[in-house]
Amino acid sequence: MGELVLQGPVAEIVARNAVTADDVARLRREVFRDGVVCRPEADALFAIDTSCRSRVPEWDAFFIDAVSDYLVNREAPKGYVSDANADWLISAISRDGVVCTRTEMELLIAVMERATAMPASLSAFALRQVAHVVTDGDGPLARGRTARPGVVTADDVAMLKRILYAYGGGGNAGITRDEAEVLFDINDRTAEADNDPAWSDLFVKAIGFSLMAATRHQAATRETALQREAWLADDSVDVAGFFSRVFAGGLKGYKDAVMTKTGVENAWRETNQAFAEATAAAETIDTDEADWIARRMGRDGLLHENEKALLRFIRDESPDVHPSLAPLIDQVA
Repeated sequence: MGELVLQGPVAEIVARNAVTADDVARLRREVFRDGVVCRPEADALFAIDTSCRSRVPEWDAFFIDAVSDYLVNREAPKGYVSDANADWLISAISRDGVVCTRTEMELLIAVMERATAMPASLSAFALRQVAHVVTDGDGPLARGRTARPGVVTADDVAMLKRILYAYGGGGNAGITRDEAEVLFDINDRTAEADNDPAWSDLFVKAIGFSLMAATRHQAATRETALQREAWLADDSVDVAGFFSRVFAGGLKGYKDAVMTKTGVENAWRETNQAFAEATAAAETIDTDEADWIARRMGRDGLLHENEKALLRFIRDESPDVHPSLAPLIDQVA
């Protein structure tokens, strides 16, 4: 955070390494009555969070709300997390690629849930936190975890879905390549484990959508986001319901959700029109996608059960299977 001069209540709290309910009330009343409006104020909150081992629940709630509001709503365009702000957040909450505390993990997800648009890297970073606890068994998400490392639990699946839904809430209905890579890494490391059954369903559908979704989901430029700010503010869009419908079915469920006359269509009417025109091409896996999936499949020389299920999903949902995938699909015929 560079040189940060702490003054007043913030300096007092940091000096005693403890934050009380009275401190939170005072911060709300005297220091942040208008919210966090600039980077030094956000840095001051991080100084309290990182220095105070003694804290009350009121602090965590205030910290998450104040910093997520700053990142999402205080810089134009409202609702947009820029690449620079995403990088700042990742740097502030993590060391060596691992988020430091559960509170900071909740902050990361809160930012994603509040934002309308953000870099895809933010979602992939969040997914990697789950991958870390699944494969290595440590980190803030490991608190209270009873499963041994190398097993995907129902709680892990719930957290993965929460992250994917948060990023999807910005209209990113497909799974990005970066997100898919993390899910594949988890699957590679847990292929022979007694995983929760929900993991297989999530893995197959998420990777399948990454291959066959019509739209390509890259972060919008700042200029584009400014132009879209008015319709991004449309609060009639039921993104949670939309994205839950995406995962409820196969590719047909994805198309039905995107083409619905309610919810997301209000905000993505142009995307939906393009989707209708691009559906046939989208269902066809192209050379780049086929090469990627072929490289990822059976990396250790074996096709594991989730990979076989994914191949069957591709076989059943894609009308034109790329020739490079045919030998793999023949193995699960």
